[in-house]
Amino acid sequence: MTPHRSRSRDTSFPDQMAIRALHAKLLSAWNRRDTEAFVGLFLEDGSLVGFDGSPLDGRAEIADHLRQVFADHVTSAYVAKVREVRFLTPDSALLRAVAGMVPPGKTDINPAVNTIQALVAVRQGDHWRIALYQNTPAQFHGRPEAADQLTEELRSLLP
Repeated sequence: MTPHRSRSRDTSFPDQMAIRALHAKLLSAWNRRDTEAFVGLFLEDGSLVGFDGSPLDGRAEIADHLRQVFADHVTSAYVAKVREVRFLTPDSALLRAVAGMVPPGKTDINPAVNTIQALVAVRQGDHWRIALYQNTPAQFHGRPEAADQLTEELRSLLP
């Protein structure tokens, strides 16, 4: 089944930019280790699938998990590139991105933790909120050239 797509919304530059900004705010909140800013971007019943596959449902569960991550780990900073924003309906969209992480005190990404990201955004009033965010390891099993290509693409985003 093909998802319904509204032609008037598919090319809406302001909506596309708002969804890209939502993703950028999410990564910025992570990079600042700001749990409240991070979870505030989700719908109240939004979901997150973490890098390790942990499923988290609702802002409260996401916040509890993130507080523990930030308390127990030194976290790396994201650098990312949005590959696609596709409207599923006039009020929902899929964002696909790739991301790398720069460990604290380093200037280069750690290729072992490159990710493929998917974010489902839903319009709530005048704002876009995250219904689902999934952060999957970019392993490319059996295709080391694809992993190397992604690493080089992400390195090109570094200052």
